[in-house]
Amino acid sequence: MDVIRKQSYLNTLISTVGMVVGYLNTVLVLPHFLNDPDKVGLTRFLISVAPVFAQFAALGFTNTSARFFPYFRDRDKQHNGFLFLMLVIPLAGFVVVTALFLLLKPAVIDYFGKNSPLAVEYYYYIIPLSFFTLLFLLLDAYLRALYKSVVQTFLQDFLVRILTMVTAALYVLGWVDFQWFVILFIAANSSSALICIVYLLWLRQFFVRPGRNMFQIVPIKEVVQYGFYSFLGGISSTVITFTDSAMIMAMSPRGLADVAFYTTGYFITSAILVPYRSMNKVLTAQVADLFKLGDFPALGHLYKRMTRVNLVIGLLLFLGIWCNVDNIFSFMPPEYSAGRYVILFMGIARIFELGTGLNAMILITSHRYRYDLILNILMVALVITTNYLLIPPFGINGAAFASMLVFVAVNMLRVAFVAFFFKMQPFGWDSLALLAIAAVAFVASWLLPRLPHVLLDIAVRFALITGIYAGLVLMSKVSPEVNEGFRKTKKRFLS
Repeated sequence: MDVIRKQSYLNTLISTVGMVVGYLNTVLVLPHFLNDPDKVGLTRFLISVAPVFAQFAALGFTNTSARFFPYFRDRDKQHNGFLFLMLVIPLAGFVVVTALFLLLKPAVIDYFGKNSPLAVEYYYYIIPLSFFTLLFLLLDAYLRALYKSVVQTFLQDFLVRILTMVTAALYVLGWVDFQWFVILFIAANSSSALICIVYLLWLRQFFVRPGRNMFQIVPIKEVVQYGFYSFLGGISSTVITFTDSAMIMAMSPRGLADVAFYTTGYFITSAILVPYRSMNKVLTAQVADLFKLGDFPALGHLYKRMTRVNLVIGLLLFLGIWCNVDNIFSFMPPEYSAGRYVILFMGIARIFELGTGLNAMILITSHRYRYDLILNILMVALVITTNYLLIPPFGINGAAFASMLVFVAVNMLRVAFVAFFFKMQPFGWDSLALLAIAAVAFVASWLLPRLPHVLLDIAVRFALITGIYAGLVLMSKVSPEVNEGFRKTKKRFLS
């Protein structure tokens, strides 16, 4: 548990600093430096389509590592060729998917060409970005199986964003044109995969030779079957993040500009998931090990604890964002305020994701993984249907509201499945108490008059929210983990 706690803290710290850099890029750098919502929308579209491409090529091997690596783990035997399996099949899949991608270009031109011609112009640039995205996903999954997650967090959440900022600066200074900006933008987002290879060589864990017994450790039929379901489920969950942007780009008259406004609001709410994602990078391997050991009491305890911690932090971050939404948009060109209610709807969706804890991870790593596939397919169908109904009359707000409804519904179904199959669920009186405390802090912020200077208003408003929220959480002892962390911190500074 100490390893998990240490890496979770480091991941959260790095992700938080990276989120600050990401906010600077989203709120200030890209909107002002590129000075064109279509160009900003193109960068967001490239980043959303590359994971879809990569997941099709990965053939489910990113999740396969979490489930089966504990059986292959043996450093003396180079983990029985596990990394070779993880790389060779997805890279072959990449060749096939690339061929299909090239064949689909005429259909893409018909679908996006009218409203988003810039996306068609840079169509081929998706291929190299997708390749390095695939490579990073595979190496990240392997490293997490080795209980190594901090370096990847630094690369993806911090370094890539710093390089993006530098790339935008080169463009605004006139040192590169927009085409070279896109090339450098792709290089920045591809750098993490190459550095992961160097990191594995340094760890002496870059074992790419096939193992003699790699098909005998776990029945090959089970690996293939799980990979097939994981492949379909992985595609489903990744397509969801891409569907909104693609449908807005095709159905909205402003095309890529509306993608820029939507994804800006979407990204702003992603700060809410920082603790959740940071802990999950470490917990995936532990959940797999607990399933292998059949230790369901420990798994249930972990489920409740992580849900409570994530909800405590997530609610505070949501309050900080929504109560300062006008201040955030004051730093951006006026047209970006179109994403105001995207922040509200997606913020609520994020809270539900935090409030339902490790449900998806538990299903994926268990023998009930087929049910997560069903839910992912249901999510895709619901997102496409609701977007089709709500984008034409309500634009990007309709897309955000549709996503919120779908995330809430499917996460509640996941909770029900985990409760039914494994007799565990994450809720308790503490969940309701946290929501009540958050409501009190929100009312206090709402009653506070707006101060004349933006930065002063942000500082005072966030200090008020934090003081009331944190004080009530500590006094009510609604989260023993928070009280214990506060006690240790206080003892460290006072001793």
